[in-house]
Amino acid sequence: MPCSVDVLRRVPLFSNMDDDELKVLSEQVELKRFALHQKIFRIGDPAERAYIVVSGGVRVSALDEDKQEIVFQEPTPGEFFGFASMLEHTPHRAEATATQETTCIEFDRHDLSVLFERKPHTVTDILAFLGRELHNAHQLARTRSLRPPEQVIEEQVTPGERIADNVAGFGGSWTFITIFIAFMVIYSAINILLRERAWDPYPFILLNLFLSMLAAIQAPVIMMSQNRQDKKDRIRSEMDFDVNRHARLELQGVAQKVNDIDHRIADIEEMLRQRI
Repeated sequence: MPCSVDVLRRVPLFSNMDDDELKVLSEQVELKRFALHQKIFRIGDPAERAYIVVSGGVRVSALDEDKQEIVFQEPTPGEFFGFASMLEHTPHRAEATATQETTCIEFDRHDLSVLFERKPHTVTDILAFLGRELHNAHQLARTRSLRPPEQVIEEQVTPGERIADNVAGFGGSWTFITIFIAFMVIYSAINILLRERAWDPYPFILLNLFLSMLAAIQAPVIMMSQNRQDKKDRIRSEMDFDVNRHARLELQGVAQKVNDIDHRIADIEEMLRQRI
């Protein structure tokens, strides 16, 4: 299906090109339609063409050594994929699948060669866009991060768990030990000095009852706090695992994107030198 200038004008890659340059390009490229879940290309297929999404969505992915899917790119309308492999004349290292009914602009090296021969200034326009993409990729790598574990833990805490933490924290402090010893000494001294008038004479049966009740209440509170600490440790471990997994996937994706952009710039520069 032929591609119109209006469609090309909405593509960011060609945003710096004028109408004459877009007209030349529209005469070379075509529109291709893909059904839901249709494979646009597979790993190992000859990279003869590249694509720009006009409508719909695409997932570009591959399997790692653990047979886990790694999503390199999910291009949306206006974004391109398969460009580096096409310029390098190497087989595709990932597969592209339409995630919905999708329309793409399909082009190859010959289409770009014709454009560069007729409109040499388009090379500079495309290089300027690719330079911005490279800068954005580096910026994404610097700013990408997850929330701190403590923030996630605080969002999940219940009022009962918060009380248990406070009680266990106070019960295990030197403040509690000092107050408790002072209370025991004062309580015992008063009852000894009062002798026959003491409300809890030696061996302090009432005090033993209070201590037993305190121990009975304090034990489950401490267990609740320990369970809370186990929960915190589990959340931290899960988040550490997620951070490591996301870091691995993000680094692979960013590295792949940066390498693709570097290859595109190098290939376009080489084509420009050959034309000059």
